[in-house]
Amino acid sequence: MPVPTADDDALLRRVERFIYHEARLQDEHRYAEWEALWTDDGIYWVPANGDDIDPEQQMSIIYDNRSRIGVRIRQLLTGRRYTQEPRSRLRHLITNVEVTDHQAGTIHAACNVMVFESNLRGETIWAARTDYALREADGDLKMASKKVALVNNDKPLHTLSFLI
Repeated sequence: MPVPTADDDALLRRVERFIYHEARLQDEHRYAEWEALWTDDGIYWVPANGDDIDPEQQMSIIYDNRSRIGVRIRQLLTGRRYTQEPRSRLRHLITNVEVTDHQAGTIHAACNVMVFESNLRGETIWAARTDYALREADGDLKMASKKVALVNNDKPLHTLSFLI
């Protein structure tokens, strides 16, 4: 394994700051700001029934292009998403952040995520491995893709009324 350089450390810190910022926006229901973190060709994917399925051929929990991400955000912002009235209280816990590849203008990163959700129905804990493809845009990082592989994606899920 190669010895990390100062540039590697700086890139990892930048990716960590991006991921922590994204989590805070979700926890605070700042979905319009969260939507602004996406590239125009972004893909948001939450697989069902395993991690290595083909989303074009098999069912996914979420498989949204950039347009559909915008529709989902607008639905949340209407106040008529009744499973989110009152809004869930959320906390994302992020760990094991890694830069897995960096070439051709795209940074591939991954982390473990645990999301605690509390609402009128009770509490739910979501655990996942999240993979990102990040690109530089106007001096900021943007998500070109995000894959959230839930640990329990092979079991019935009662609700995903907020974005993971």
